[in-house]
Amino acid sequence: MLRIYETMIGVMGRLKPVMMQIETHDRDLARQLRRASSSVALNLCEGSGSHGGTRKERYRNALGSARETGACIDVAVALGYVESVDAGLLDALDKVRATLVRVLA
Repeated sequence: MLRIYETMIGVMGRLKPVMMQIETHDRDLARQLRRASSSVALNLCEGSGSHGGTRKERYRNALGSARETGACIDVAVALGYVESVDAGLLDALDKVRATLVRVLA
């Protein structure tokens, strides 16, 4: 399994307070953030147990969901639902995305 699986689980734990803040303003956006971030972890795990093209497709799905996770955060900040997001959390999410880009190259 890719080591970024644990990184993503950590990101999800650190996202919980952000999701709770977003939820007070926009339940749909919070739900989408929850689904997207969960999808990253689930596809990473599923991909690690797959082979060939299936593995690549799961990692591609994980990358798309990781990008969606970041977009949800960007939208929440832009709309003023959260003032800021911890830089360490954003760096960890960037690490997940960067690793997936390298794996898929």
